[in-house]
Amino acid sequence: MVSFKSTFARLATAITIVSHLVGNVASAPVGEELAVRKASATPAAPHFVAYSDEWVSGENGPPAPSVITGFNTFLLSFLLVSGAADQAVEWQSISAADRSSIKSQYAAAGIKLLVSAFGSTDAPTSSGFDPVGTANTMAAWVKQYSLDGIDVDYEDFNAFDGGTGSAETWLESFTTQLRTQLPQGQYILTHAPVAPWFEANRWGGGGYLAIDKSVGSLIDWYNVQFYNQATYTTCATLLTASDGDFPGSALFQISANGVSLNKLVIGKPANSGDASNGYIDPNTLAGCVSQAKNQGWNAGVMTWEYPDAGAAWIKTVRSQAWPE
Repeated sequence: MVSFKSTFARLATAITIVSHLVGNVASAPVGEELAVRKASATPAAPHFVAYSDEWVSGENGPPAPSVITGFNTFLLSFLLVSGAADQAVEWQSISAADRSSIKSQYAAAGIKLLVSAFGSTDAPTSSGFDPVGTANTMAAWVKQYSLDGIDVDYEDFNAFDGGTGSAETWLESFTTQLRTQLPQGQYILTHAPVAPWFEANRWGGGGYLAIDKSVGSLIDWYNVQFYNQATYTTCATLLTASDGDFPGSALFQISANGVSLNKLVIGKPANSGDASNGYIDPNTLAGCVSQAKNQGWNAGVMTWEYPDAGAAWIKTVRSQAWPE
């Protein structure tokens, strides 16, 4: 997933990151860091998920729940190997009191607040980062800043394309260690793979089918990116039989490969400018997800990204399958 912030905003982000990376653990509020977390089971499907990476004028932290009514999971992007950036660093920057107030409002509205890791900026396997150490650092950040969990938006395409299994092995170790630090039932752990990584007999290391077989039980659901791959632009190619370069990665084809159907959240761009391809307008997408639901699927919908998608967008997308 790619950020579309202005150059100025990127520069501001970089400056903020540097200032917070210097002793950020030492500066964490003691009460937050040591608070005993109440167990909260992973919410049942359907999941309605929005990523947030852009800076929004007038907002200091995540939007008010009323702005994203209809979503039940909101992801702050991104937590990088170098530390928090973009909306993650904004969450880190606001006061502990503000974070506590926002979390209370989100909890009352039934919205889980997570951070998303990596995105298109990081290539942790190709860059040689240790999966266990990286997992420990990121899990500590989740706990320190009182979030409900973490999403793994791993986009190290060179590692996958290399076919050596390095990407799969890295993600399996990373996921296992995250779960050691963020126990199931207390924290949410999701992954956001591109749909082609679920194709059978394509990836040297087995792709996400191997990952799902190895550590899928530790992953609560997949925010599958059905975009940026030059396919998935009709209900048929999204649900039944994908076309283009990845002919075996539509929703029900992935399920037929052994992945639990109700862990496959359909991810779509909010508008045509939020991805290079794969956009489906909200009214048409509403019909697609209704078709899928009628065939036994109930996982939900993800979008990249807020504020292009807000309450009106998700209300339309849900209208035929899960009307509010």
